[in-house]
Amino acid sequence: MCGIVGYLGNREAYPVLIKGLKRLEYRGYDSAGVALINSNDDLNVYKTKGKVDDLENFCSDKDITGKVGIAHTRWATHGEPSSTNAHPHYSESKKLAIIHNGIIENYAEIKKNLIAEGVEFRSDTDTEVLIQLIEFIEIKKNLDLLSAVQVALKQVIGAYAIAILDKNNPYQIIAARKQSPLVVGIGKDNQEFFLGSDASPIVEFTDQVVYLEDGNIAVLRLGEPLKVVDIHNVDLNPEVKTVDIALGQIEKGGFPHFMLKEIFEQPECLTNCLRGRISLDKQQVTLSAIIDYKKQLLSAKRIIIVACGTSWHAALIGKQMIETYCRIPVEVEYASEFRYRNPVVTSDDVVIAISQSGETADTLAAVKLAKEKGAFIYGVCNAIGSSIPRATDTGTYIHVGPEIGVASTKAFTGQVTVLTLLALCIAREKNTICDEDYKCIIKGLCEIPDKIREVLQENDRIAELSQTFTYARNFLYLGRGFSYPVALEGALKLKEISYIHAEGYPAAEMKHGPIALIDSDMPCVVIATHNEMYEKILSNIQEVKARKGRVIALVTKGDDTISKIADEVIELPETLECLEPLIATIPLQLLAYHVAVCKGKNVDQPRNLAKSVTVE
Repeated sequence: MCGIVGYLGNREAYPVLIKGLKRLEYRGYDSAGVALINSNDDLNVYKTKGKVDDLENFCSDKDITGKVGIAHTRWATHGEPSSTNAHPHYSESKKLAIIHNGIIENYAEIKKNLIAEGVEFRSDTDTEVLIQLIEFIEIKKNLDLLSAVQVALKQVIGAYAIAILDKNNPYQIIAARKQSPLVVGIGKDNQEFFLGSDASPIVEFTDQVVYLEDGNIAVLRLGEPLKVVDIHNVDLNPEVKTVDIALGQIEKGGFPHFMLKEIFEQPECLTNCLRGRISLDKQQVTLSAIIDYKKQLLSAKRIIIVACGTSWHAALIGKQMIETYCRIPVEVEYASEFRYRNPVVTSDDVVIAISQSGETADTLAAVKLAKEKGAFIYGVCNAIGSSIPRATDTGTYIHVGPEIGVASTKAFTGQVTVLTLLALCIAREKNTICDEDYKCIIKGLCEIPDKIREVLQENDRIAELSQTFTYARNFLYLGRGFSYPVALEGALKLKEISYIHAEGYPAAEMKHGPIALIDSDMPCVVIATHNEMYEKILSNIQEVKARKGRVIALVTKGDDTISKIADEVIELPETLECLEPLIATIPLQLLAYHVAVCKGKNVDQPRNLAKSVTVE
């Protein structure tokens, strides 16, 4: 979950590294650091607890010269956030420096053995153990650095993306990955190289990148072609790809926070998600995966969706779409539980893996487990070239552009949109959906971007309303049918960025426990749009009001019943019930955002969280 940046070239490295860290800070912001080799071949490491701005302040009076460097922004795993535990880490002689994203699971055993050999440690991290091991092997076996790295990586168990500097080889960076993402950017004529946990620190300088695969070790040397080998020193020929990310997509564009920018981007993002997949006459949905793998998808006896967090909520909506229109049984699993409980998976199953980043460690592990058991794997991801798309048999990108805010917004609506398209495609091929419903849902999907724009016009009012509820210590979110997962997602958003405890429930379950919590200090957000569950939801709202609960209701425009009962009402444009999640989630995102802003919280970098969960 940490962010890694590297630079080797002819310009000063420090500005490139700092800018890159700021673009990766969503991956972790407990501490930050930089290592640079200057013109005297001094290897200088500067690091501090706190964010990248704190690192800049710390470096203001330091020697930050040098045209090769590595940098890191940390989400703490082993060792509390501190300047000592921050990356980069020196080897014992201070000849080498390393940055690392991941976890070395057997670090304690290795550390014990190294201490027995007289090696002294400075930090509590598993990362320092790795660089000490590499130097120990290099010296004891009289190996060059690449060979020592290969020997060391054969001994470690766990996940890693690493980059290493060697003051004795100042125009070289060695990088490696296993189960943690790492991208190499290639400048013109190999006169510059860049490293990043993803492409965001790289796109300003080059659009030519190599996505390292598991087990790859990259050797970056100025003026030489990129060298990639495996752990056994077998030369590899990685594919150089062109990244298609505009610089404006990873900048705030005048918004105070990335989260608000990304909420407002959703109409355009969903238009991009639908583009090329719905025919111009709005009569047909086409996904290439269904064309290429029709037999595997249509013959599925069962679909299992694995996901985490927000993606899990999108999966619950996908389950309802697929079961309703495709008549295939669907199970939704937390990837973190699925991977460890010896699940029953067969070659008749299709496993759908959902992950915004495509790097979620538990979801990637679930994919590998399901593949070993013979299931057909379908990925739904946002990040092109990430690990999960490469590990799956086929899949669909959501194409919503980079999502920088830690609290996911546009990825959720993109995932729900893709799952809806997938359900329509399969249902059409299986003849389990009538022509009228098929065309009606397509038409409704095409109208969603404009309807979201309509909801976004309520932003100022939601901001004003939010001030009323900053006092709350708890929130309850209620929904039924397709709206129940939206209630879960709305509660998660509020928890993530405002630190207010919130829970989502199926509205009917309120009477089975949660109603005991209802009082005048417990706001209830109820998704009460006008569908077949309307009368049931109305009854639930009356039960809350009878106990002096305060109700914020999301209702269909023109509602004149719930509007008279609820304390606050947010009107939504009418749409099909199965598409309501795409609209109803927008005001809940805005509510969470504005409550957090009113409370003075850092909405883009909430405490203890990171965007891409690449470790367990």
